[in-house]
Amino acid sequence: NVLERNEIGKLRMRRMRATGKVPAVLYGHGQESKNLTVDLKELESVFKHSGHFVNLKGAVDESALIKEVQFDHFEQIVLHVDLFRVDVNEKVEVEVGLEFKGSAKGTTQGGVVQAVLHEVSILCPAFAIPDKIIVKINDLELNGAIRASDLDLPANAELVTPAETMLVHCVKPVEEAETTDVAAEPELVGKKPEGGDDDK
Repeated sequence: NVLERNEIGKLRMRRMRATGKVPAVLYGHGQESKNLTVDLKELESVFKHSGHFVNLKGAVDESALIKEVQFDHFEQIVLHVDLFRVDVNEKVEVEVGLEFKGSAKGTTQGGVVQAVLHEVSILCPAFAIPDKIIVKINDLELNGAIRASDLDLPANAELVTPAETMLVHCVKPVEEAETTDVAAEPELVGKKPEGGDDDK
């Protein structure tokens, strides 16, 4: 639910946020931009489900993508929201988060699972943007990796992230013994020649 916004200025926007409203702007598709306000609780509900696509009602009756959200320096207060007009069947490029599920086989072989990427870019209809993409790691073995091309994408979705991009892998942990060599390295860089103590 959105309302038309006629006010501008930092002080007025601060007062608006104090009432639980967030300033927003709707733009795109060659149409006039509109200044709006969005209810903070409704917005937080969308964030909770990692939503991208929203139906706007009230001051406008349109569909839009949440294009950008501006937070304060502590990322606790929503300062502003950019909304981009879309048609429900229009294909859009979006970043979707990854959720890794399962227990990798490689962990029983002495390996540890390391996530390399936490989101990928896909192209899909605006109405069908998934909240997240599940990555099953049960079959991930030691020294094995799962790449973007291995993802099970939703219907009508296309991968934009390069197919060979590594998402997660299972590797051996760094042995504690190796830290000895690492610790010695700084000494080698600034090491005095033998007999250097004679200069003291």
